[in-house]
Amino acid sequence: MHARALSTFRFSANTCIPQAQPKAQGAVTEQSPGIEVMTDLASVKAATIDPHISLDQAEQSMIYQGVRSLFVVSGYPCVDGLITLADLVGEKPMRQINERHIRRQDLSVADVMTPLAMLDALDFKELTTSTVAQVIATFKKLKHSHLVVVQAATQQDPARIRGVISLTQLERQLGRALPEAMPHP
Repeated sequence: MHARALSTFRFSANTCIPQAQPKAQGAVTEQSPGIEVMTDLASVKAATIDPHISLDQAEQSMIYQGVRSLFVVSGYPCVDGLITLADLVGEKPMRQINERHIRRQDLSVADVMTPLAMLDALDFKELTTSTVAQVIATFKKLKHSHLVVVQAATQQDPARIRGVISLTQLERQLGRALPEAMPHP
């Protein structure tokens, strides 16, 4: 039996590659489902960085990727922690510089990141039944700039980080600032 070859054609002018677009994150209210303010890592590639990268390179990576946080990954796909813009420009680098008597350029992401074990996580299933008001209340309680969302393990799959909620993105979607939810300086 001979297989028939597939038909072919020639490209037309202006043929483009479609660019992946994250789900449009439109306006929300406090009554909107909480899941609407989560960046779903099942749909959007996680922004990651190696723990040995310098702080300046991490900041440039955030600018390039248009994010204010990066998952720290030394062995993909397992996550070591999270680094935020506040970690890069806040008191953490200064504390390390003073304690260790080193220069800022000698610091790496691993020196100022928040280890995974120190992060507060939200349950994905609970988030799917929550409201934006409850997410806001969580930001107010914890005073973090980001919340990590974890999907529980199933018989088929281990637990995994399913998403992240950024206070900045939440404020953008609400159309107003939440100064009472801002992280401690």
